[in-house]
Amino acid sequence: MWPDRDLPPSRRTFLSLGLGLFVVAAVPFAARRRARLVRRTTLVMGSTCDIVVLDPRVERAEAAIDAAFAELARVDRTMSRFKATSDVGRANLGAHAAPVLIGADTAAVIARGLSWARATDGAFDPAIGKVVELWDVAHRYEPPPAPAVRRLAGRQFHRAIEVGTERGEPVVHFGASDMHLDLGGIAAGWGVDRAVEALRTHGIRDALVNASGDIYALGRNEAGDPWRIGVRSPADPGALVGTVEVSDAAVATSGDYEQYFRYRGTCYHHLMDPGTAAPARTDLHSTTVVAERCVDADAGSTAAFVMGAERAAAALAAHGVRLVSSA
Repeated sequence: MWPDRDLPPSRRTFLSLGLGLFVVAAVPFAARRRARLVRRTTLVMGSTCDIVVLDPRVERAEAAIDAAFAELARVDRTMSRFKATSDVGRANLGAHAAPVLIGADTAAVIARGLSWARATDGAFDPAIGKVVELWDVAHRYEPPPAPAVRRLAGRQFHRAIEVGTERGEPVVHFGASDMHLDLGGIAAGWGVDRAVEALRTHGIRDALVNASGDIYALGRNEAGDPWRIGVRSPADPGALVGTVEVSDAAVATSGDYEQYFRYRGTCYHHLMDPGTAAPARTDLHSTTVVAERCVDADAGSTAAFVMGAERAAAALAAHGVRLVSSA
């Protein structure tokens, strides 16, 4: 998942945020200009997270941003595989031996991940942690030994996850001893959704939350139009391949050009194909999707990258996700 240390932004890709600079006001500008733009950036989930709020009351905006960042930090504490005390960390240590108590949010995220796993025949797998650990693309300089890769290929680890209850509390149990959870392809999106709910609870109607590349556009921008989000070109960090206009919707992109290493002319990126237990081999370099919820945009962009747009179409549609760009 996200690293438990300060690193440059390392999410699957970056999206540039057009904060009203490219749009024409759709409502009288005098009515909108009373709202103040309050923006704050911090490190959470191992990457840079940015929240922009439009509200006439700066104090309310600041309190809302505090609450939103607190939700992102809570998701990090409970779902990061890098923290031994998190739900995921504790499950990875002991769920193969006995059911491990987890929080309701973690249980919900695992359940949503399993829904995506079933819809994609395991191309999206929330239990791919051992594969991610084996490749460890942030620190490797050459591929891991082929026999180690083959042992993990095509294992359909998600089928061995059991989520249930004991004494009314959610628990998780692993049906195999050589598997680990890794919610890195879905939990960040869940965190964004929780942050957005915190903003709404504080009365915020217009805001943008960007947590490590998972984005939710709440309401409208300064001009009163949908937020415009530019999708970075895989080939040129300073260029865009297109823009997406969204209001009350989530956007996520998966790409092969942020986390990778090169070995003998081949790029080995961090987006793993559970079928091969290796970086997904595809003609695509990035996929961008739009969804009602960021948790589904997060998982959907990964599934679309690993499977390809055509194979992923049914799974995306079943989860209310729309592919808007691939490059």
